[in-house]
Amino acid sequence: MTAAVDDVVAGAEAHRAELLAYCYRMTGSMHDAEDLVQEVQVRAWRAAESFDPQRASLRTWLYRIATNVCLTALKTAQRRALPVDLSQPNPVYGPEALDKSPEFPWLEPFPDSLLGEGDPAAVVTVRESVRLAFVAALQHLPPLQRSVLILRDVLALKATEVAELLDTSTAAVNSALQRAHAQLAGIESGPAELSDAEQREFLERYVAAFEAMDVAALKHILREDVLLQMPPFLAWFHGRDAVAAFMTRVFGRGGAFRLVSTRANDRPTLAVYRRADDGEVFEAANLHVLTVDTDGIARMDLFHSPELFRVFGLPAWL
Repeated sequence: MTAAVDDVVAGAEAHRAELLAYCYRMTGSMHDAEDLVQEVQVRAWRAAESFDPQRASLRTWLYRIATNVCLTALKTAQRRALPVDLSQPNPVYGPEALDKSPEFPWLEPFPDSLLGEGDPAAVVTVRESVRLAFVAALQHLPPLQRSVLILRDVLALKATEVAELLDTSTAAVNSALQRAHAQLAGIESGPAELSDAEQREFLERYVAAFEAMDVAALKHILREDVLLQMPPFLAWFHGRDAVAAFMTRVFGRGGAFRLVSTRANDRPTLAVYRRADDGEVFEAANLHVLTVDTDGIARMDLFHSPELFRVFGLPAWL
């Protein structure tokens, strides 16, 4: 490879973390994002000799490729969603009665560890922009509006840069951004900030309640209007009593759990392992992405997708 090609390949790898987060926001899928970034890197390598640093920075050039790759992929993709987007809350019934829809394109969690570092103010914006509620709302936007909003509001590119990147006018970019803002108006704000000690206390109580299968203890740390959803199951539950009643049935099935702490979508997250049938090991079961505020646990997003443990750097077995 020539020195120029070497520089482009090295630059593409250096920007991989932010490109991965961009493709995740665009698609709502960690697995799709990994595949798309791989395609971006291949295209960058193939087109490396045509890159002109006098016309655009390498970062902007890579985002042009990433945007084209995402927009192409989204032409034939179904909108990813969460159960709360699709139906009314369910009555309480046992886990054995839940409808599972693994073929549906569910929204997936994103590991905070892959968000990278940088300017503290920029890091806050980046982390807020991968929160589940925001990423779910993005999926309702047309793909082009989605890309404009991310490029302008999250990545802080100038309108002129985005216009050149998308081969359109600055006026068109500003118009698309205005429409995107109007559609996303009213999206839920983040929870009240907790100190590290307060958050740790809630998590420790959650882990203790879950590992002891103690519904009463769990109920004490749930907010009255708590929401529980569990893709790929269609059902979701709203309210402390409904969630507690459902968890009574879950714990009533027996077994044992071990929980490991991690983070996803700017939220404290617990990887849950269930004792295997042979009783010797605990196998990956689901990821609990928790939204916690001063009143308790406000939202429980439980992703029943053990294959996601790999992207979090978590083992399949304990």
